[in-house]
Amino acid sequence: MRVGILGSGVVGQTLGTGFVEHGDEVRIGTRNPAKSELAVWQRSVRGKGSVGSFADAAGFGEILVVACLGSAAEEVVGAAGPKNFDGKLVIDATNALDFSRGLPPGLFVAVTDSLAERLQRRLPGARLVKCFNIVPAPVMVRPSIAGSTPTMMIAGNDGAAKKQVESILRAWGWTDVLDLGAIDAARGLEMLVYLWVRVAGSLRNFNVAFRVLA
Repeated sequence: MRVGILGSGVVGQTLGTGFVEHGDEVRIGTRNPAKSELAVWQRSVRGKGSVGSFADAAGFGEILVVACLGSAAEEVVGAAGPKNFDGKLVIDATNALDFSRGLPPGLFVAVTDSLAERLQRRLPGARLVKCFNIVPAPVMVRPSIAGSTPTMMIAGNDGAAKKQVESILRAWGWTDVLDLGAIDAARGLEMLVYLWVRVAGSLRNFNVAFRVLA
């Protein structure tokens, strides 16, 4: 598949590498295609990855991933062109973390709404699925911590889109995938990250994740 990733930070590059390792072609969208770390990333994926604008990446991808800073997400999808999202699977890996008052961060939307729901409203033609936001970047593509696989929880309104995301996850080694239901369940997933930050800070270890036991 062709995958367009909106966001060129650690999460975007990590997910881009994950897709390339599983046979997909990736284009990362960014405000600054010339930045040096993206040249390093392109060399690392050996011709299977390219870099362009947000609109370039959104037009290129059959699957799109929103992996930018949460506070910029709505601006980024606007720059990418909402029509470029119509009918496509869109994986939302963002978080609504608010760093305006320093650390630890708060949330700029919670309880009665979520960033994922805001994006779905901006992109009514997209088949949006919340995924990947509850684990650190390396675990997204290498789902193991201390010999155990965490639980990846997802949410979205389109059942077929969620099945497609689950297929991707299982191909990447995720053995425990939990569908929480409609996109409003993203409220809980985004609020869980607030707890994740506190847990990681307490342990002084950001390589942590949650597992559901039942």
